[in-house]
Amino acid sequence: MKRKDAVLLNDPDPFHSIIPYVMPKRTEAEVSTTTVFDITDLLKFIKKHNEEENTQYKLFHCICTAVARTIYHRPKMNIFIAGRKFWQRNDITLSFVAKQKFEDEAVETLMTLKVKEDMNLDNISKIILGDVSKARKSGPNSLDKTMEFVGKLPRFILEIFFWILSRMEYHGIYPQDLQKGDPNYTTCLLSNLGSIGADSCYHHLSNFGTNSMMITIGTMYKDDKGRDKVETTITLDERIADGFYFARSLKLLKHLLEHPQLLMEKIGDPVDKSVYE
Repeated sequence: MKRKDAVLLNDPDPFHSIIPYVMPKRTEAEVSTTTVFDITDLLKFIKKHNEEENTQYKLFHCICTAVARTIYHRPKMNIFIAGRKFWQRNDITLSFVAKQKFEDEAVETLMTLKVKEDMNLDNISKIILGDVSKARKSGPNSLDKTMEFVGKLPRFILEIFFWILSRMEYHGIYPQDLQKGDPNYTTCLLSNLGSIGADSCYHHLSNFGTNSMMITIGTMYKDDKGRDKVETTITLDERIADGFYFARSLKLLKHLLEHPQLLMEKIGDPVDKSVYE
């Protein structure tokens, strides 16, 4: 059994080998946690770089970078289950939604980012800024247009169409062209709710696609000691790893955000394992 986007894992432990049969749907295996990060030093870091080096770093860019580096060094976070088999994704891919305007009826554009091991905050920030700017100028992308067309099909045709797609996904032959730009086929989908003045919230996973992680980011605030904080809610497919692995990964993510100079290192550079071991 082969896929073009991942490698089959043949040696899960006995417990995990039967999990996809006990809980065959991703939405049956969700686990969610809400965490508050201290971003006092991170905001100072962002302000200093933007003023002195004319960069345009934003909190969202930093979180994306920290998440990508955590996933790189904690590879089980990049596993997904499809066809009741465990797969290690070939690439780290992040996805998010960009509104073309901050208006109720404004069109939303789906965006994806493939992160390479030699990237850092500077690379990721420029890519996100460039892609968002391009999307807002050019309008809907090819995936948006495809969804618009498909959405106009009669209901019975849609039911048949998505049934066929689900079987193709089960057998690992889902068309690669349809995966491109689809957030359901990325490592992690991030939603920056703070950009619209909203708090973080629980967000479900989807049984469609291969996405095993969802992160929502809330508004920044100061605590009673004057420290800058941000709340995030992370939803995971608990079948891909155990709670101990998830907890250690969260410690690394927290360490990266609280030591922002580490975001300027390459994603693939070694990290100090003592921060989570």
